[in-house]
Amino acid sequence: MRFLLDTNVVIYLQKGVLNESLPPAFYSISIITEMELLSYPMLSDEDINWLHRFIGAVEIIGLTKEVKELAIELRRSHKLRLPDAIVAASALLYDAVLLSNENRGS
Repeated sequence: MRFLLDTNVVIYLQKGVLNESLPPAFYSISIITEMELLSYPMLSDEDINWLHRFIGAVEIIGLTKEVKELAIELRRSHKLRLPDAIVAASALLYDAVLLSNENRGS
C-alpha cells in the first residue's frame, strides 16, 4: 500500500500528536509538502534536522507534466487551492492514498 502524506500529517508526526500510528507502508510526499515543511520560518535546528531525515526516508513526487496537467484540471473543476490540487494530483497519479488532516468548513 502506498500513502501520500499531506503537510499537516507530517507536522503532527513530527510533534508526536497523531491520533493513530502510521501503518507500515510505502510513504511519499509531494514536492509541495517538502517546500511547505522546510519554508516554515520558525523552525529550530532540531526541527530542520528531523525534517531532513524524514524527507530523506520518503519518496518525493515532483512536479511532472502529468501532475501539472491533472492539478490544473482538479483546480478548475473543484475550485481547489493550487497547492492542494498539486498534492491531490500527485496522489491520484501515483495511486496513493492521501492522508490529510484538513478540516475545512463549507
